[in-house]
Amino acid sequence: MKMSKPPKGIAEARRKEVLEALRQIGKSAYDAIYEGRFPEISLPSRSVNNLVYDDELKQFILGDGRVKRSSRNVKHIRPYTQLLWLAFFANQLVNEERTSTLRDVFYSAQAFNMEFTDQSESDEIITDLETALMKAREDFNVYPDERSAIFGNMVIEYTKPGYEGKRQDLSSHPDGLMIGPALTTAEFIETDAEIVLAIEKGGLFTRFVEEKVHERFKALLINTAGQPPRSTRYVIRRLNQELNLPVYIFCDADPWGAHIAMVIRSGSANSAHLRELTTPSAKWLGVYASDIEKYKLPHDKLNELDIKRVHELLKDPRYTEKLWKEELETFLKYKKKAEQEAFSRYGLTYIVDKYLVDKLEQAKSM
Repeated sequence: MKMSKPPKGIAEARRKEVLEALRQIGKSAYDAIYEGRFPEISLPSRSVNNLVYDDELKQFILGDGRVKRSSRNVKHIRPYTQLLWLAFFANQLVNEERTSTLRDVFYSAQAFNMEFTDQSESDEIITDLETALMKAREDFNVYPDERSAIFGNMVIEYTKPGYEGKRQDLSSHPDGLMIGPALTTAEFIETDAEIVLAIEKGGLFTRFVEEKVHERFKALLINTAGQPPRSTRYVIRRLNQELNLPVYIFCDADPWGAHIAMVIRSGSANSAHLRELTTPSAKWLGVYASDIEKYKLPHDKLNELDIKRVHELLKDPRYTEKLWKEELETFLKYKKKAEQEAFSRYGLTYIVDKYLVDKLEQAKSM
């Protein structure tokens, strides 16, 4: 099907909105100094105590708690000045229509004699700026390193400066196309896809490409490469929201795989300040704990860390629905885990010819 392009000007309006929000941070500091006051900024608190589960959104959000960073407080001067510098750097990126990776930000700071002890410190300040703006870092052109990929019958059109109007067929490369800044913001032009399959492991993603799952099941295939980067979650949400494509998630049969599926569906506690990274209607199709018994899969025993993780998830309000709760309890009952590749005991194509068919049929009743 062909899709109509979004109204022109939406991306530019969003860009101007980000620039204005960044300008206000700088203006606040300037006004305070001009008026003889200590510059400060108030941010929503990201502490565990301020996390609230929103049952309607099906994700954690931030409560009403706030924290203040004030240059009056010696302990606050370092993070406050780091935040101001980052707002300046983000403003430069957006104005010049350039992008930066998280690692680039850490090294770029050194050119301005801005000190970060390590990248984890600069990453934390980037999250502070997100919280201050209530916008994702991708909105101010900061991205993680690319590692996820997408494959399928879809034509996209780039909006990235210098590449505007250029089109790309997502089935043009057998390894898939990396989901980076240019692809994240591209327009969806034409596709015959009817579903999206998000796949945790690169091996299964490659198997699905080789077995032409994109044609047999009219699917767009996404390799999440473990827990998907936020840009990948954003693309998954766009495919679901803009094209009304149902999303199905395949992960390893262990508590970590279950959590990967939940992050796609309901986000993570670390991104509770954002709303555009979740796909609440996405369905987890396996591999389930119960599938280990049902399909007699080769398996390993859950270790102590795995068991501890299951208990943590059972206390999480996101896992109270019947399916999730039952499968987590099944992990504890049998104390077994298995990988997606375990289906290869029945032949390389069994997971496509039998398991995928079973699961998509099952999805109709979910």
